[in-house]
Amino acid sequence: MGRLVVNEFRRAEEDGKATSVAWVVMPDHFHWLIELHNGDLPKLMQATKSRSARAINKARGLHETLWQKGYFDRALRREEDLKAMARYIVGNPLRAGIVDHIGEYSLWDAMWL
Repeated sequence: MGRLVVNEFRRAEEDGKATSVAWVVMPDHFHWLIELHNGDLPKLMQATKSRSARAINKARGLHETLWQKGYFDRALRREEDLKAMARYIVGNPLRAGIVDHIGEYSLWDAMWL
């Protein structure tokens, strides 16, 4: 199911809406660090969450609300802040105790890898 969310991150890139800097899909939420290009953040988030929810519901044969309304955002201004945030994002599975080593978790990526 997580790969269906990742597909929507890639779709945003293919559509020229954003460049993914780093992301991780957790069991009940995702973190997505982007450089926004064409469009605006609310529309991008609504489209990503809507399309991923439809894909996951179709795959599971369900019709449920998947994502909470809204999202939390934060603007980063300096390059060093960007890299620190990317490290924080990909470290989420470790801090959550899902894995002991990030290599054990497949639903993450960062542009520097």
